[in-house]
Amino acid sequence: MRTTTAASTDGMEGATSGATSDVLVVGGGIIGLVTAWRAAQRGMSTTVVDPAPGGGAARVAAGMLAAVTELHYGEETLLSLNLASAARYPSFAAELAEASGQEIGYRACGTLAVALDADDRAHLRELHALQRRCGLDPEWLTGRECRRLEPMLAPSVRGGLRVDGDHQADPRRLATALLVACERAGVRFARERVARLALATAADERVTGVVLDDGRELSAGQTVLATGAHGLDGAGLPPGVLPPVRPVKGQVLRLRVPPAYAPFLSRTVRAVVRGGHVYLVPRTNGELVIGATSEEMGWDTTVTAGGVYELLRDAHELVPGLTELPLTETCAGLRPGSPDNAPLLGPTRLAGLHLATGHYRNGVLLTPVTGDAMGELLATGELPEQARPFTPRRFTRRLQEQPA
Repeated sequence: MRTTTAASTDGMEGATSGATSDVLVVGGGIIGLVTAWRAAQRGMSTTVVDPAPGGGAARVAAGMLAAVTELHYGEETLLSLNLASAARYPSFAAELAEASGQEIGYRACGTLAVALDADDRAHLRELHALQRRCGLDPEWLTGRECRRLEPMLAPSVRGGLRVDGDHQADPRRLATALLVACERAGVRFARERVARLALATAADERVTGVVLDDGRELSAGQTVLATGAHGLDGAGLPPGVLPPVRPVKGQVLRLRVPPAYAPFLSRTVRAVVRGGHVYLVPRTNGELVIGATSEEMGWDTTVTAGGVYELLRDAHELVPGLTELPLTETCAGLRPGSPDNAPLLGPTRLAGLHLATGHYRNGVLLTPVTGDAMGELLATGELPEQARPFTPRRFTRRLQEQPA
């Protein structure tokens, strides 16, 4: 292994054609950064290629660590990975704070999922039954008990689930901390755009690095695509190699809770309102995050009047007093959705190319376990057992098993 080199925060100075690293991570969002940090900690020379590292979907995400309340039918295998990552968060947050000198806003505050009418209550009861079948045991509360926990809730709340293990982190602070930790660990940054992956030869299907927009080539022993919803165009790559990831738009609002209104909410509150999901995430700094729409709109990231209206309308039904709070920000981002809503972690059929993408609703939650899994893979060539169900090759196998 090569020894690490000093970080460059102004671009990868001296990065000429043929510059080499042990690991090249394409994408500087939280998943790419945690992968690079763990690789550097294991002694591998590591480079992150991204024109603006520290950005990505985390700049928009609310940061719910919702292993239990995000459970959906058909996602029982993903649940085990989510729970494992949630359990790692306290130690992960402490380690990252020590490595970076930055707190990530981790709060062990719990979550309250509530129902506003009879249909919502039936939906929540079904979710509770699924949770219990999966070995989980959140507490069912009456409407009065919900309002006792959160007095700002509307009188119409009919019941809810108290989930004491679903916490939160601040994704923007998480991204900043990971960026600093990477720099301190010796990760280099090439603040450039990638044009395509580089192959050894036309006959040898082995990835040797990337070619940048300006034609320079950066080579590496192993390359990780951590590009979120944004993939490469696949020029020169065999069919079926690039991840089956699509963008899913989410609009999010940020409000400010003045000191006179505090404490407004003590924990994350979420609900289904007429079939639409809404959540409110209170930060210790007085910020209140409201989200999020889920729209199959391709690459569009426009904040729309309709999206803002729907979020405020549903949130107002849940917590009427929030309409008196100042609205400080509206934004939209793209979740990286996969066909089964689970991440793609590990090697592809091309030697030297790995994926760390497709985290969809759970990117912030899965940051600790993703970093550990990718670090283990890059150092030893083997994925940890709990990550093996999420190899990208599961989609290749399904295609091969389909009848002609």
